[in-house]
Amino acid sequence: MQILENEISIDELTAIAEAGFGEMVKAVVDVDLGIVAIDAELHSDLEALCLANKSIQESLWGINYYPEMEEDDDFIEYDSMINIRPAQGNRSRGVDDESIRQK
Repeated sequence: MQILENEISIDELTAIAEAGFGEMVKAVVDVDLGIVAIDAELHSDLEALCLANKSIQESLWGINYYPEMEEDDDFIEYDSMINIRPAQGNRSRGVDDESIRQK
């Protein structure tokens, strides 16, 4: 697991995917701090890492990267159990708010 504060290359992301799930990398994005935690079996592990490093729960959203699809809309999949937050108006595993997805 690691927190990225700068961009990494598609080749680096592909290598991380191949070492883990094969074609996918789980990630948690802090939309307020502008950081991404990657490379864990569970989004909740990445969420815990972010929370231990100054993030707040309301800013964290789980996604999956598919490096092979970098030119496709399916490069980022908004799907994680940590996204289910009725109190924030998000009742699905996706990220329902378009402005949050854009961040």
